[in-house]
Amino acid sequence: MTDVDYLVIGAGVSGLGFANWIREREPTASVLVLEREAEAGGYCRTILRDGFVWDYSGHFFHFKHPEIEAWLRARMPGQRIETIEKKSFIRYAGRDIDFPFQKNIHQLPQAEFIECLYDLFFRPAGEPTSFGDMLVRRLGRGITEKFLRPYNEKLYATDLDTLDPDAMGRFFPHADIADIIGNMKPGAKDGGYNATFTYPAGGAIEYVKALLQDIEGVVALNEDVRAIDRDAHEVTTSARRVRYKHLVSSTPLPTLLHLCGITPATAFTSNKVLVYNLGFDRKGPRGVHWMYFPDRSLSFYRVGWYDNIFDADRMSLYVEIGLRHDEQVDIAATRERVLADLAREKIVDGHRLIAHHDVVLDPAYVHITKDSLHWTAHYKRELAAHDIHSVGRYGGWTYCSIEDNLVETRALASELTRAR
Repeated sequence: MTDVDYLVIGAGVSGLGFANWIREREPTASVLVLEREAEAGGYCRTILRDGFVWDYSGHFFHFKHPEIEAWLRARMPGQRIETIEKKSFIRYAGRDIDFPFQKNIHQLPQAEFIECLYDLFFRPAGEPTSFGDMLVRRLGRGITEKFLRPYNEKLYATDLDTLDPDAMGRFFPHADIADIIGNMKPGAKDGGYNATFTYPAGGAIEYVKALLQDIEGVVALNEDVRAIDRDAHEVTTSARRVRYKHLVSSTPLPTLLHLCGITPATAFTSNKVLVYNLGFDRKGPRGVHWMYFPDRSLSFYRVGWYDNIFDADRMSLYVEIGLRHDEQVDIAATRERVLADLAREKIVDGHRLIAHHDVVLDPAYVHITKDSLHWTAHYKRELAAHDIHSVGRYGGWTYCSIEDNLVETRALASELTRAR
C-alpha cells in the first residue's frame, strides 16, 4: 500500500499543473501522479518525424495571465518561443474571408453581403433555446447558414440544436451590427478571441517538459487506474493500491464515475477528431496559420500550417476531421481523400507527401447541453464530498483553453491548502 496526501490521475497539463501548484503551496506534502501512457502530456504530446515537428493537434498557447507564461518560460531555458500574430481565414465559395466570418461579411459577394446584413438587422427576438437557435437570433439566418452552422456541425459532428446556447462560452466571437459595420472601415482588424499565440520550436511538448521540471520524480508512467473506493480513499492501479487524502483527476468525467462505481447519466456525449499531420517536399501557401472550411463536401473542417509559424521551407500541415463518437473510418483511405481535397482547394499543388502521422482524439469536443451542465455540477459536488476533484477540459466536461486548466488547478491547490 502506498500512502500519499495528494493523488493525481492523469499527467496532462491539468494534472501536472496541480502537482506543481500543490508542491509550491505545501512543500512537505506527498504527491503522486498516475499516467496510463508511456509519456506525459496527454493531448499535448509532440511527434518529431523526418525533420517535421507536429503536435497531436494544433496546440497553440494564448496566454492571458502573464505570471503563468513567465512561470513556464523560466522552466524552458534555451527554447526558442515565437509570439505570432494570428492570420486565419475562411475558405468560402472559392474566396478567402478574414476570420471571424460574422465580422467580415463585407468581403462576400455583394448580394450575399446584403442578404447577411438584412438577416442580421431583422433577426428574430427572444431568448435562444439552443446553440443553433442562438446563432440565428444573434447573427441572423444568412451568417448562420453560410458559415456558422455548417462549420460547427462538421466540427462537433452533431446537430447544433442539441447544444446549450452558451456551449462555446467566451470562445464564440459574438458581434452586433456596430461591430460588423465598424470592421468594414479600411484598416480595421478583428481576428477573433485570440489575436496572437505563442509556440515553441520544439512543439507543445516543451510546455509539458516545463511542467515536469520540478516534479518528474512524482510521475508514475504506464500505471493505469482500475478502481476507486471513495469511502476508503483507496485507488487500485495496474501495479498497486494507493491510499490518498485528496484525489485530483483530469480523466473524462464519465470514466471517473465508472471507476468510482457510479453509472453516469446519459447526458455525456462528445465527438472525436481525426488529425492528420502531413509533411511535404516544399513550401505551400504563405501568410496563413489557420483556414476554416464550412463546405460539407470537404472531408476536413480546419487546416493549420506549422511551417508558417517559423517560416520553414517545407509545408507542414495538420488537418482535422470531426467524427461522431461511434463513427469508424479507414485511416489510409481517408488520408487519400484528404490529400485530394487539399489539392482541390489548391493547398497541395503538385507537392509530394514525404512524411505523415495520424491520431484520433477521443473525446475531443464535448457536447455541452442543459443536461450535461446539470449532471456535471451534480457529480462534481458528489465527488468533492469524498475528497475527489474532477478538473480540466474533460474532467469538467467543458470547453476551455490549456491556460484555463492551469488557472483552475492553481485555484484548487489554493483552496485545498487553505482548508488544511
